[in-house]
Amino acid sequence: MLELLAYLHDPELVARFQRRCGLFLVEAKNHSRGSTRAHNGTPDHNDKARGQVEGRWDHQDRNSNYTHKENGYANGCSRPQYEVRNWLLHFLFLVSAGLGHEIFYITCLPIIHWSLDPFLCRRLVNMWTVVMYVGQVMKDLLKLPRPLSPPVVKLETRVDAEYGLPSTHAMAATAISFTLLLSAPSRLQFQFEVGLLIAVTLSSLVCLSRLYTGMHSVLDVICGALISFTILFLTYPYWESVDHFQLTSPISPFMAFLLPLFLSYTYPELGHYSTTRGDTTTILGAGAGSSIGCWVNVQLGQTFEPQGELPVPLPTLTANSLAFGFARFLVGVVALVGTRQVVKTLSLRVLYSWYGVPKSDSNARRRREIEVPSKFVTYLSVGVVNSILVNRVFLVLGLI
Repeated sequence: MLELLAYLHDPELVARFQRRCGLFLVEAKNHSRGSTRAHNGTPDHNDKARGQVEGRWDHQDRNSNYTHKENGYANGCSRPQYEVRNWLLHFLFLVSAGLGHEIFYITCLPIIHWSLDPFLCRRLVNMWTVVMYVGQVMKDLLKLPRPLSPPVVKLETRVDAEYGLPSTHAMAATAISFTLLLSAPSRLQFQFEVGLLIAVTLSSLVCLSRLYTGMHSVLDVICGALISFTILFLTYPYWESVDHFQLTSPISPFMAFLLPLFLSYTYPELGHYSTTRGDTTTILGAGAGSSIGCWVNVQLGQTFEPQGELPVPLPTLTANSLAFGFARFLVGVVALVGTRQVVKTLSLRVLYSWYGVPKSDSNARRRREIEVPSKFVTYLSVGVVNSILVNRVFLVLGLI
């Protein structure tokens, strides 16, 4: 078993997948030796590689006393370059990788709320929040490194300082796809087999994209998908009960606010700064805002959910419906982005003033006492605005 786990975590397995998809690490030049060698197994003298991996970082793990050079080069080496030989797969996997980022879900999940069914959006946000918190915490507790480069080509740099197992992209894509598949039949009329095919395809593309971009090992991706399926299996019998409590209990908004805030402040500490705490706080804040907003809508007696006998037919795609949908998207995005910018700016000003931090200190927002409340309040506000105000703005504008 240990040999199998080591094999699945081997970066060379990821590198072989990249090469089969047409992505090659073609150059590594050591200035002290003056040599150039391709990492597809043969020397390479082509200095015109089509792309370049941006960035390199040195990371000191204080817990294991081990220094990790993510790109694998000694000091004085040039940045690794790569060649793309299959642009179709290249763009397909880059788009698929984008589907797993937090900003995609925070921006695009509301579209389901605006144009389809707020019930489905609420349930998706609930499961997304749970699986992402579990995945992010597991990363920082297990502390398994991401694949090394070389031999792997790294196409992303922002999350290099994060650990690898499990892949939260794989977790989120699996949870969102199959939560929607399991929840939609009671709300919408559609062919289940088609929905299953779409769920499998989308989640698989996101999982494979994490290998193609060199950000995760095969073990990271498999574990991420399996953890999500386990969470779905364990929680599915209680989804209806959670819905009822979330919408009707007088303590629901307090729980929705206090529990995520507590989890954000008690997020595991690392010996170095990582984006995981901030990203997790963002997700917990958005989930809290969504939950509070849905509770308020029930109290106001206007949930904007489909009326009549359920399940309802899927909306017909006409030029008129697409135009209205696009208009709702523009108005909604402007409202959410505007809310984010205003609340983020105000919260940082208040916190900087409260803690006596100079505005010129660009690293201050990484401190827990500033990062956590700022991100939590910002995305709590985004969730509340989306749940309560945006659809009411649509009514005023005649968009629904």
